Amino acid sequence: MMLQAIFLGMVGPWQWIIIGLAILLLFGGRKLPELMKGLGTGIKEFKNATNTEGDENPKAEEKK
Repeated sequence: MMLQAIFLGMVGPWQWIIIGLAILLLFGGRKLPELMKGLGTGIKEFKNATNTEGDENPKAEEKK
């Protein structure tokens, strides 16, 4: 457990660059914009779902 905490805290800028290059090599330059667009759309849908869920609960309680 302690060893895992040490390694998680040691991610620096060079490691992020290496991770980015690995992702670029795996998916290619053409697929990355599509992946990021899909990720952004998913995040927006999640936020909308959580906001509408919070709005629906008080309305349901008022009708009862």
